[in-house]
Amino acid sequence: MYHKEKSIQVKNSASALYNNLGVLRIAPRHLTYFTVVHANVVNMVSASWDGLNYSHRQLQSKEPNVATSTSLIMQAAFCPLPSRDLLVVTSQKGIQMYESDGSIMVYWHALDTPETPTAQAVFSRGISAVRESYICVGVSSGAILVFDVPSKGSNITLSEVLKEHKESITDMAPECSGSQECIADLVSADDGGNLCVWKSGEDFQLLNNIPGFDISCPSVKLWKGTVVAGYGTGQIRLYEAVTGILHAEINAHARWIYSLDIAPFSGLLLSAAEDSLVRVWHLTMTPETNSVEVVHLHNECVTDTQICGAKFCDGDGYAFAVTGYDLSEIIRYTQS
Repeated sequence: MYHKEKSIQVKNSASALYNNLGVLRIAPRHLTYFTVVHANVVNMVSASWDGLNYSHRQLQSKEPNVATSTSLIMQAAFCPLPSRDLLVVTSQKGIQMYESDGSIMVYWHALDTPETPTAQAVFSRGISAVRESYICVGVSSGAILVFDVPSKGSNITLSEVLKEHKESITDMAPECSGSQECIADLVSADDGGNLCVWKSGEDFQLLNNIPGFDISCPSVKLWKGTVVAGYGTGQIRLYEAVTGILHAEINAHARWIYSLDIAPFSGLLLSAAEDSLVRVWHLTMTPETNSVEVVHLHNECVTDTQICGAKFCDGDGYAFAVTGYDLSEIIRYTQS
C-alpha cells in the first residue's frame, strides 16, 4: 500500500521525544515544512513536492538575557489557524512562537521557574491550535496555557490557564475533522494517562474527564467526536469524547507508543512506537449505531530504529513521514 521514498536529510539527529516531527503543507507554494528537535535546536527543512529542492534552517531555544540558551526543547509543532500559521517551540524555560517558516519570533512566554531547583522538573509540552484564534500549550505542572492569537502581528495574550490535570501534560489535539457539529474541540493528555475533553470559547469549558490507568498517554487525537489515545503499554484506545464511552481497545504495538496521527479526510490513523513499527489503520464511524470500526491496513518496519515521530503529509493520508532516535533523516512513504 505504501512504498519508501527518498529520505530528507536533517542537520542533527532526532532526540528521543514524543511526537518529534512537525509537518506543515504549504499548498500554494508546493512546499512542505518539516521540523525535528535535537537537544536545544529545532531543525527545519522546507521541501518542494517534486523532491528536488530543500532548504534548511535551525532555531535555537531562547531565554531572556542569555546569548545562547542550553535549555532543552521538548517539542516543536505547527499551529494552523484560519488567518495564519505559527510554529510553536516549547522548552524547559518557556514557549516561543514563530512565523511558520521560522523567520521571525513573534512571541516569547517565560515559564515560572523556581529560584532553587525542585524535585519537579519544569518544562512545557503539548501544543495545539484550537478553532479561530487560540493556541494551547501544556506545562509540567499539569496546567494548560490558552493564548489568544490575533490575525496578524505579535500582540499575543495569555487569556486563560486551565487547571484540571494534576500530572505533566504529554500531548494535546484539536478536533481535526473540520466539522462544526462536534461539541468538543480539544483533548489533552497527561503522564498518568488521564484525558480531558474541552469546548473552546471566551472561557474554555471542561466537557469530560476520562480517567487514566497510571500509564502515560504520549499521543492523542480527536476526530469526529472520538478521542484516539496511544499509551505506554502499546495500546490504542478510542473513546467517545463527550461521554467517555470506550469504543475500542487495540493491542497495536509491543512497546511504548510515541506518536499518533489522523488524516482527517480519509479517516486513516497512523501509529508509531518503540517497537520499530509504523502501522496504518482505517477508522469508520457509524453514527446510527454510535459505533467505530477499526481496520488494520498496513505495516512498515523501520529496522533498528526507535521511532519518535510519525505524521501524515496531507489530509488524505497519501504520504507519511517518520523520524527515529539518533537518525539524521526524515523517512518518507507514499501510497503505491
